[in-house]
Amino acid sequence: MSETMSFGYQIENKKDVLLEVDETLYPLDAIYGASYLFIDRYYVFLERAEDKKVRIRMRVKKEVAEDVLVALIGEFANELLNQVLRFKVSESTAQIREYTMARAFVSSPAQASIDALLAELDAEELEDDDLEISVPWEE
Repeated sequence: MSETMSFGYQIENKKDVLLEVDETLYPLDAIYGASYLFIDRYYVFLERAEDKKVRIRMRVKKEVAEDVLVALIGEFANELLNQVLRFKVSESTAQIREYTMARAFVSSPAQASIDALLAELDAEELEDDDLEISVPWEE
């Protein structure tokens, strides 16, 4: 296998690309995310190569030239980096998101507006109803 960046790759039978990805550099969630984005164009198979290494086999759905497969390796590497960054940002902002959601549920402006409408209805006088729409049923 030739080495590119931090994972090895191999092209087999002009239809399979095999990659080995190191989990110490690319978390498993990032590998899943990157793999998912390629399933519309390739069949993607994941397996454990060894401890902390994931083997990814991407098989083309239709015949392509070998330069397309080489480009696929670069695209996948870029997407792995993108997914790692998303994962890191998600981890670092988790507490802020939890705080924001808790704050949104605790201080609900909808309840205040409902209370204001009920107070307004209570303040209206029934005798001023010219159409007698709100006349009580019982006298």
